[in-house]
Amino acid sequence: MKSKLILLTALAALLAAPVASAHVTLNPNEWEAGGFARFAVRVPNESAMASTTEVTMQFPENVISARFQDVPGWERTIQMATLDTPIEEEGEEPITERLASVTWSGGEIEPGEFQEFGVSFQVPEGATEPLLFPTLQTYSDGEVARWIAPEEEADTPAPRVAVLAVAGEEPATTDPTETITDEGAAAAAAGGSESGGDGEDRANLALVLGIAGLIAGLAALGVALSRPRRTTTEVGS
Repeated sequence: MKSKLILLTALAALLAAPVASAHVTLNPNEWEAGGFARFAVRVPNESAMASTTEVTMQFPENVISARFQDVPGWERTIQMATLDTPIEEEGEEPITERLASVTWSGGEIEPGEFQEFGVSFQVPEGATEPLLFPTLQTYSDGEVARWIAPEEEADTPAPRVAVLAVAGEEPATTDPTETITDEGAAAAAAGGSESGGDGEDRANLALVLGIAGLIAGLAALGVALSRPRRTTTEVGS
């Protein structure tokens, strides 16, 4: 009888508490630094007894602003925070506030269901560390699931977006023996030009010498032809 009571108590606890197997996530969960993307905040209902009635997501400090997709049946409340240093942009008013958090409320995610909330923002340029979005999920029975742990392997990890390097910016790996510096390339180009010039000079010289030889030969032939012919005198004449 006692073991049966313990089993029923454990079962009730499992039904009342959110299950840690399905987390609040951002999808896609990775994006390129400096890129804009639409992300889906996916909120599964992990309780078998209560509905999710409110979701509050905190934004990292380097995500300044975002746009949100309207979700029928849900109201959206945005909280802003003052920047320590305003962001100056040429021709624009200084940006003095950033997006701190957003809360979706008024709707209901029934047991066994999930809801997605669309949000679009720019992954910060130069960011290398994952962006964390600590989130509170409130149930109709007052239970609050706190998805705030910074470790991805934790039982209650915060939703995150891994930051990818910008395509084409990775340093290329080359064979040092095949590397040509600017100075080396210039020297090689100069050497090639000089070599080509010497070849042309030698060809021109050969042509001139050939023409000179031809002229000399023609002159010699002309002299030979212009000499008077000798007559042969017979003996005894």
